[in-house]
Amino acid sequence: MKIDALTIFPDYFAPLQLSLLGKAQERGIVEFGIHDLRDFTTDNHHSVDDTPYGGGAGMVMKPEIWGAALDTVMTHESDLIILTPAGRRFNQRMAEQFASASHLVFACGRYEGIDARVGEHYAKENFRVHEVSIGDYVLGGGEVASLVMIEAITRLLPGVLGNPDSIVEESHAQDGFLEYPNYTKPPMWRDIPVPEILLSGNHAAIATWRAEQAKKRATEQS
Repeated sequence: MKIDALTIFPDYFAPLQLSLLGKAQERGIVEFGIHDLRDFTTDNHHSVDDTPYGGGAGMVMKPEIWGAALDTVMTHESDLIILTPAGRRFNQRMAEQFASASHLVFACGRYEGIDARVGEHYAKENFRVHEVSIGDYVLGGGEVASLVMIEAITRLLPGVLGNPDSIVEESHAQDGFLEYPNYTKPPMWRDIPVPEILLSGNHAAIATWRAEQAKKRATEQS
């Protein structure tokens, strides 16, 4: 998979070199391209925004700069993801859908967002355009949201996780499912014991207990 991100703060994406994602790049499972939007400006101040038509607070990111930048990375194999609080709520199902794509392009807006004509233009040209939000709150920009999505998506790619069975049993892998609580050694910590059933060696009983705990968690969270 190829993933490109366009941003005015490329350093935000330094964590992509760490942990599982760093190893996934080394093995050629995923390739990242981080692009500085200011490289596509033409004025001496490298301005990327201007005042909004119709008035209002804040600034809006200029379409001509976004168009110039996106034109260098977009193909008709690309999915363009525009991060915005007004977008569809990101969830595990969306992560699974994006994990089947060959090329993702993350447009990381700032200020009051990206001029709406950018998404409209690429949709009109028959590109796949997705406006996505990671929750009902407002961030300073799309970089953090992109990192959240990238990690959720890429960990689903074959070969990224050491044990692929981890994906099957984790929270949100199935609709309404939350993972059961997990424990490790020692069997007693600060006067809190590991549930006795997990020490029994009875795998059928353990599976039943875990299913009950997962259902209980889902009920408590609903």
